[in-house]
Amino acid sequence: MHTSLVACSLTLQDYLTEQLQSDLSLRNFFNPVFGGTMIVSLHTPDEMEFQTEEGVSLWLYRVVRDENLLNLPPQRTSSMQYARTPLPMKLHYMITPLVARSTAAGTELKQTVLGKILLCLYDHPQFRGPDLAGDFTGDITVELTARLETMDADNIARVWEALERSYELSVSYEVTAVVLRPDAIDTIFPVQQMQMPTAEIVTSEETA
Repeated sequence: MHTSLVACSLTLQDYLTEQLQSDLSLRNFFNPVFGGTMIVSLHTPDEMEFQTEEGVSLWLYRVVRDENLLNLPPQRTSSMQYARTPLPMKLHYMITPLVARSTAAGTELKQTVLGKILLCLYDHPQFRGPDLAGDFTGDITVELTARLETMDADNIARVWEALERSYELSVSYEVTAVVLRPDAIDTIFPVQQMQMPTAEIVTSEETA
């Protein structure tokens, strides 16, 4: 389905929001019940700052085809129908804590938030069943895995240069396998009639 990308983003957003709001040292910043105003947003850092939002930018910055899963077989939907071969994708997220410069101990808070996120995704890297959100909700075939990426200085610089802003403390995660399933269905018609091949028998006398 074409909504798989946003469903993956919503799954991560819901999970990180729940973890940050329930943390005793961070709930005053993220949990509205305790007066928290920080959020986990799918916006870029620039978009969050433009809207005066604080919290965490969960930005989907790269989408690539998963070459390891390109040979997934088509799924049989009935005795005579197959769904088209799905398109597996890898999603890359830049996770950036954002705190206003006027916030007291803002640098320490950024590092605390990022440390919490790293630990959460280390303890819970796989998402299935009740973890899923958006159009993945209730889909027992979906299983997502988040993996911390190691990015060299050049790749990090390219991402922040694309945003035309100075580097912020951040990490990148790769999430697999996000599958896009075509709506098209191929129909295979059963054999109605079989015609046996015919051949002329030639005797040895006729060939002499």
